Amino acid sequence: MDAFYASVEQLDNPELRGKPLAVGGGSHRGVVAAASYEARKFGVRSAMSGMLARKLCPQLIFVKTRFDRYREVSEQIRAIFLEYTDLVEPLSLDEAYLDVTENKKGNPSATLIAQEIREKIKSKTGLNASAGISINKFVAKVASDINKPNGQKTVAPEEVLPFLEKLDIKKFYGVGKVTKEKMYRHGIFTGADLKSKSLEFLEANFGKSGAHYYNIVRGMHKSTVKPERTRKSLAAERTFSENISSEIFMLERLEEIATEVERRLSQSNVAGRTITLKIKYSDFTLQTRSKTLPDYVATKNLIVEHVKDLLFQEKMKDSVRLLGISISNLNNEESSVDPLSSQSIEVQLKLQF
Repeated sequence: MDAFYASVEQLDNPELRGKPLAVGGGSHRGVVAAASYEARKFGVRSAMSGMLARKLCPQLIFVKTRFDRYREVSEQIRAIFLEYTDLVEPLSLDEAYLDVTENKKGNPSATLIAQEIREKIKSKTGLNASAGISINKFVAKVASDINKPNGQKTVAPEEVLPFLEKLDIKKFYGVGKVTKEKMYRHGIFTGADLKSKSLEFLEANFGKSGAHYYNIVRGMHKSTVKPERTRKSLAAERTFSENISSEIFMLERLEEIATEVERRLSQSNVAGRTITLKIKYSDFTLQTRSKTLPDYVATKNLIVEHVKDLLFQEKMKDSVRLLGISISNLNNEESSVDPLSSQSIEVQLKLQF
């Protein structure tokens, strides 16, 4: 669901349509959660500071997030998916995988199913949808970006290898900014360049991710669509004997908590991309602040660096009695099926006027 939050805001408020819009905070501690297509033309992107976004686009309109509304729309769309298959894996509010190898409509064509789903989403919600269709989740995910907005791309089994070989390495799902620059330094600019590197070379230069890169460029990705998928995470939290009102003291406590999170990640041999800061105030109200990173993190120093950004994202409304840190979007997907045995659709939803 490309720019999902911004798209829903434009859907609900016609006055925002056609205007550069950011969902999130515009203050010096605020962060952009989503940017409309009009704002993206100025270089505004999600995870950007509110102040930088305003500098890039002085006429930018900021609106507050409304997660209850986004969940409501997401559930409407998910209900449409379930009309076609029970094998629906929601990644978050704004993404889902569908396995339609066997489907409730008896339609042998994943391409036609994707088209029908997109039409139904448009009819029932007013939102446009884009889709990628292929033999596994990785290729379907990459394909979903090719013809958006409001389009779809099918990569047939015999087209997978040529498609991946021609693809710019920065378009490979999971290759973030840091990894992209590292690959560039090794002369890896396309899928063909990546495919030319041996497994030993990739493992030596990219660690545990090396085998993953070796496999995906060959069209091998064995992760199944998991309908009962729950977000896996590791977390640690502390409740204080006395409420804390100083953010300096909060940072000290968060460093201690991050040390425990690092220990648990190391013990489980995993890393994660989504960092969530949990705050419970003296009146027992609970608040969470999250950010998803382009690369996996597992060390205390990196965790603290990003938690600090979340802590100063907005002013505390009261003294704090509990702080917690959780790491999710872990790199621990299970592998159990032949990558050529199923057709996957990765659906992204967006709004365009």
